[in-house]
Amino acid sequence: MPRQGRPERAFRAKVAPAKSCQPQSAELPSALVARRTAATVVGMVAALVGASAGLAAFTFVYARGASYLGNDAAACANCHVMRGQLDGWVKSSHRHFAACNDCHTPPGLVAKYGTKALNGFFHSLAFTTGRFPEPIRITERNRRVTERACRGCHAAIVEAIDTAARGQTSCLACHPGVGHAENVALGSVPPRFRASPQKGAHE
Repeated sequence: MPRQGRPERAFRAKVAPAKSCQPQSAELPSALVARRTAATVVGMVAALVGASAGLAAFTFVYARGASYLGNDAAACANCHVMRGQLDGWVKSSHRHFAACNDCHTPPGLVAKYGTKALNGFFHSLAFTTGRFPEPIRITERNRRVTERACRGCHAAIVEAIDTAARGQTSCLACHPGVGHAENVALGSVPPRFRASPQKGAHE
């Protein structure tokens, strides 16, 4: 009888490991589903990123975005609504001393191209949707940038004016269209600074 019990124990020992495989086979479908779900999510994200990148590249090329990376004033007229502003600058005295970037972007590489990117986005959005005022108006942020540029180039004059006025004055309050003079209506200039045939603007 002892001899007959040994094969039975050996058989049980061989069969026992087969029971431990059952939980693994039960876990296999859930792991496979998880992998497929992860692959689907990754694929969707990749497709979204690719579509966004493609749209951005198309827009950049179509809008001649590379031209905005330089300092050529003609790039500002890529949008036809800015043609009058460019023509005004060409006829102004500032064209001999300052280009668009000198007055409308802050100093420093990061600040300059950060402003260009921000303005480019909102300008494109406005011109594409047609939701912008006529004539166009400078934003408060860009007004501060331009004001700072005025004070940087005309520091000595501005300092004397501020001293006489006993406080900081706004250059653009008196010279709102200095770089695009013919586009500024006479009514937008304070009466005391309107030029007359007999007297100069500041007399």
